[in-house]
Amino acid sequence: MLRIFFGSLDNEIYNTDVYYRNQYDKSWITDDFARRIISDIDDSEVIGEDIIKNDIFNTFSSKELSAGVKTLLLIHNQPKKIFNISNCGDNCAKYLLEMAENLDITVCLHHVMNFGNNFAVRVINDGRRKIITDPLEFLLLAYHYLRGETNER
Repeated sequence: MLRIFFGSLDNEIYNTDVYYRNQYDKSWITDDFARRIISDIDDSEVIGEDIIKNDIFNTFSSKELSAGVKTLLLIHNQPKKIFNISNCGDNCAKYLLEMAENLDITVCLHHVMNFGNNFAVRVINDGRRKIITDPLEFLLLAYHYLRGETNER
């Protein structure tokens, strides 16, 4: 299940780019999931451990991947940590949901992410336990928490 906290948590890894540079393992990009997200999101091909290629940059290391791909790789390889997913674009949403089918993942979100119309997440602000599947309800909760309102609706 994907558990979302709107706003910041004390144990949140906010700057995923810096954290990635200091934590990544060259082998992270060689599994099937990593190859798929790198191909889809960054339009690039994994050639080998820490070697990626695309038409614009030719070959480069995984340190040069987009912030969204790096964040997804961190969550995939360190699922017990809480990462800020606000530097992920909406194109990362389907992969967050995919990972959450088999893992309990908790993330922080500082903006509204579009998960489409077919999703299930748990917003955990104020200890909520309800699973959210409606895009409008998700939007209203995001608005409520990101504006800093403390009273329940």
